[in-house]
Amino acid sequence: MKNFCKIMLLAMLCFTLLAACSEPPKPEDALKKYTASWQKQDFESMYDMLDSTSKKKITKEDFVNRYKGIYSGIEADDLKVKMKSTKKDKKEEGEKANLSYSVKMDTLAGPIEYTHKITMKLEEDKDQEAWKVAWNTSHIFPDMEEGDRISASTISPKRGAILDREGNPLAFNGTAYEVTIVPEELPEDPNKTIKPLAEILGMTPEEIQSKLDQPWVKPNYGVPIKKMETNDPKVHDAVKLEGVKSPKSETRIYPLKEAAAHLTGYIGPVNADDLKRLEGKGYTLQDWVGKAGLEQVYEEQLRGTPGGIIKILTEDKEEKAVLAEKEVINGEDVKTTINSSVQRSIYAQLKGDVGTSSAIHPKTGEVLALVNSPSYNPNEYTLGISNETRNKLENDPNKPKLNRFIYTYAPGSTLKPLTAAIGLENGTLNPSDVMKVSGKTWKKGESWGDYHVTRVSAVPNVNLEKALIYSDNIYFAQEALDLGQEKFVEGLKGFGLGEKMPVGYPFAASTIGEEGMTEIQLADSGYGQGKIEMSALHLGISYTPFLNEGSLLAPKLDLSKKDQGVWKENVISQETAKIIRDDLTKVVTSKNGTAHEAYMAKLPLAGKTGTAELKKSKEDKKGMELGWFVAYNTEDPSLLVTMMIEDVKGRGGSHYLVPKVKKVFEENFLE
Repeated sequence: MKNFCKIMLLAMLCFTLLAACSEPPKPEDALKKYTASWQKQDFESMYDMLDSTSKKKITKEDFVNRYKGIYSGIEADDLKVKMKSTKKDKKEEGEKANLSYSVKMDTLAGPIEYTHKITMKLEEDKDQEAWKVAWNTSHIFPDMEEGDRISASTISPKRGAILDREGNPLAFNGTAYEVTIVPEELPEDPNKTIKPLAEILGMTPEEIQSKLDQPWVKPNYGVPIKKMETNDPKVHDAVKLEGVKSPKSETRIYPLKEAAAHLTGYIGPVNADDLKRLEGKGYTLQDWVGKAGLEQVYEEQLRGTPGGIIKILTEDKEEKAVLAEKEVINGEDVKTTINSSVQRSIYAQLKGDVGTSSAIHPKTGEVLALVNSPSYNPNEYTLGISNETRNKLENDPNKPKLNRFIYTYAPGSTLKPLTAAIGLENGTLNPSDVMKVSGKTWKKGESWGDYHVTRVSAVPNVNLEKALIYSDNIYFAQEALDLGQEKFVEGLKGFGLGEKMPVGYPFAASTIGEEGMTEIQLADSGYGQGKIEMSALHLGISYTPFLNEGSLLAPKLDLSKKDQGVWKENVISQETAKIIRDDLTKVVTSKNGTAHEAYMAKLPLAGKTGTAELKKSKEDKKGMELGWFVAYNTEDPSLLVTMMIEDVKGRGGSHYLVPKVKKVFEENFLE
């Protein structure tokens, strides 16, 4: 009986399996598989599911290339293909079934979405029946017929301008001459044109020839070689050569050239690294993008939003249908707080030296100038920089491409007003108290070994006023020690040290170096050495509490944004601010003041000089010296200039900078 039951159970199982195996295939299952491959853009698998008639009309290679070419051209993304499951869409007649599917995708011209019908056919496939797709061109897009083609084009937005505070351009879309060569118009010996043209353009003959050898070039095409400024007299020499023309072309122009290169930056063609960094933002290798400076910081705002249009064209190139269209949105202008006149003046004084400078309005925090020297001409990058010029910039030991104003440096004695203010606030410094130290060196005790703090002038009986006038290192070293590390560091943090400035530009944060600070380093920090580092802009901003009743202002670079206003309120008291302010005035007015060379009766200035020694060790006698000068006008405090020049040793130290900064004030107030 048991064996009989087992036999019956086995028979029933076999019957079930035979019934399942004999169930006819469904067209829906085939279409689901087809649309799944389509969504993955697995066009080869799609082709394998076509019926025999379709395969006779189009080869697998042509099928795959057609889909790839169209989807690549329209920048198809986020493709979704699904079979429509409603019963009313299905019409099955023997060996044919009509079903529906839907397609959604994002493209360079916006979204495309459609529903379309598809015919499935039942055919023999490897000794069994299978549903296959009866394919035609309308499956790519419903309005498309055999012979039609897809046209896709992007519409680049007009890039916004970068403006100074008065609306004058720092970067704008202008015109230039585009020197081109028409190959079929060259002389029999092309070198008769190529060699002299290379010399005119600052290129090599090989660079020009490589442009002529590009695969797209045809004999009657004008091949762009290099753009030239419209006022460049060399253009006339170039067009005299046989086969050379100079049509006008749109280009990005930087009118301040070297004077504002690191501030504005420049734009350049998108490269592979840019595409990776900007993935998903619609950039292609045909686009230009901000590579440095404000062009890079405000790229999104300046660029705008590209438009696009995708059309179906007939064999005669007539428009048949518009599949998608996206309106172009031009970029917005960026209006900065920069004063072009101040920017130029500072660069003229820095030119020839290695250094950096900032200028601010000390009552508002508005940034009026950010300057570097040496510099470069950003127009060379948009006009077409030669390899020779590029290599020269990259190999220059003075690093003209380095954006010095974003980095931090030891501020030297320009930090002393901050040390004094912190001491006054903590009650460890009385401005009337006198420090009695003889000679030019001092050390706290034997624990310091052979290390001494050194001052320039052996002035006896030094109070705060004299300490600032003579810039006495010993006085401020002692004050830092009296404060102690905790109070001194906390006071510096009140001036923003140790954190990034609240401004839309990638400045490095100033540092204190409090971790592991020794007693000697604390003393050195009191007069701006030790591990303290500040950018030129932050140093200038740190003087704003002396002119704003004790509050530290935030730097402002974008004029269109709401005022950031105060960065830190009540950093010091109004009384402390007045004491420091009066003493900084005497640094200039006193005949013994380190900045007396800046004295002008018609334009009174106040400020502080500083020299920072960069030594590799205590025994280093050849270390570089950084010269500093911070100055502002006292009667109309609307300009504060901070300047730093490297390697001033043997050139008068910080005194080398004083007449340069003075000249900036003269040019912007007295002329």
